[in-house]
Amino acid sequence: MSQIEINGSDTSTVHVLHLDLPPEAVDRFTTMAGTGEWPLKYGLGATHLRPAFVETVDLRDLGPMRLSQYLTEAYDVPSRALGEDKSRIDALRGHAVILPPQAFEATSQTLHVASPLRHVGSYAITAARGRGAALRTPSAKGEGSGGAPVAGPSFSRPLLFTLVGLAILIVLGLYFLL
Repeated sequence: MSQIEINGSDTSTVHVLHLDLPPEAVDRFTTMAGTGEWPLKYGLGATHLRPAFVETVDLRDLGPMRLSQYLTEAYDVPSRALGEDKSRIDALRGHAVILPPQAFEATSQTLHVASPLRHVGSYAITAARGRGAALRTPSAKGEGSGGAPVAGPSFSRPLLFTLVGLAILIVLGLYFLL
């Protein structure tokens, strides 16, 4: 049994586990039952785990793609972060369980990984970058285009008289009804 310390504020680590079960038993282990029973959660010893973010990968479904390449493309794990584990990750057969940081509901906890799960490794995710350079135009800075500043919305007199007249009619109508 191995332990993994989960920091609830960590948003940059993905955890990879190998699942040693026959293919016909994988769904039953990794899917939460309608009764709330979830063998995967128990196998991890997790207190909080969000099913929507837990991914079970049948490694045969990757075809010619290796698991290390999948982690790089799907989870932004740089290949240098995999380091010496890359060949061990690519040699896995069967199923892998991938737990991104969102899977833990921002809750600090200690996972006690038990059979049929085996912790393969925890890897840093590449930090998100902006899509481009910051806008530097005057309008992006909130500056006008040279014209006079525009005041807030203004009401025209006919609209104001119409609204006042409507309010008076409503009050008179309520007065006569009561």
